[in-house]
Amino acid sequence: MQIGPVRLAIAAAAATVVMPAGVPKLTATGYVPDSVTEPHFFTGEVDVTFDGAMARGLDTLEITCRVLVGRADDRSSQEVLDGLLSGSGPASLKAAIESARGAPGEYALGGLAHDLHVMRVQGYRWYEHAGSTYVGAELVIKVIGDGST
Repeated sequence: MQIGPVRLAIAAAAATVVMPAGVPKLTATGYVPDSVTEPHFFTGEVDVTFDGAMARGLDTLEITCRVLVGRADDRSSQEVLDGLLSGSGPASLKAAIESARGAPGEYALGGLAHDLHVMRVQGYRWYEHAGSTYVGAELVIKVIGDGST
């Protein structure tokens, strides 16, 4: 399983969320950007566990992603973030990303992985990124796939 293409595919899936009226479209990148166009989703740290099955049969990635929302005002920014972090709904990152799992029997992320799961949200707080402050949170995504590719 190749990390770079997996990160890009997760970002592409995240970009399909539908933002509330009056909120700009979510930008999403498969890498940590130098600067953020808000609201912004990006993949960050990657933890890799090799050899979950014999003969390089399975690797597991835990990818920590961040979503950052502007500070128009405290309440409206947090309401937008709450929608992105919800388990369902048109703005749900979990629903958008997990839609890339494919149909039963299909590989996830267009064939890049066996499966993926948005495991949790953590770190709901203020973040500083490139000298600006945003309200945001992290999503931890588990991806499993063939270790020999």
